[in-house]
Amino acid sequence: MTALPSDPGLQPERTELAWRRTALTIAIGSLVALRLLPASLGDPWWALAGVVGLLFASGVWVLGRRRLRAATLVLSGGAEPNRMPGGAALASLGTFVFAVGVTAAVIVLIDRAA
Repeated sequence: MTALPSDPGLQPERTELAWRRTALTIAIGSLVALRLLPASLGDPWWALAGVVGLLFASGVWVLGRRRLRAATLVLSGGAEPNRMPGGAALASLGTFVFAVGVTAAVIVLIDRAA
């Protein structure tokens, strides 16, 4: 039985668009944090939270572009199939979003208690 040739279709582009939407969502959330957190947190912490979020959003954007190039290269036959991007970026994104969620919950609970 022979393997069927892979049809690259638009899957890599759709995946890259999903990464781009995620990066934009993180960037917008970081900008909202820069606007709303000064009242809740002390002086240096609110800026740090927003800047870290913006830096992470730019990293997600770059990773999405790299994944698109790597997937397109593999699907077009220009690279070995084992060169597909791994899940480390996805794991770091999930960890970041979880950490932000826990931090936001703690800030809300502290504000409600005060």
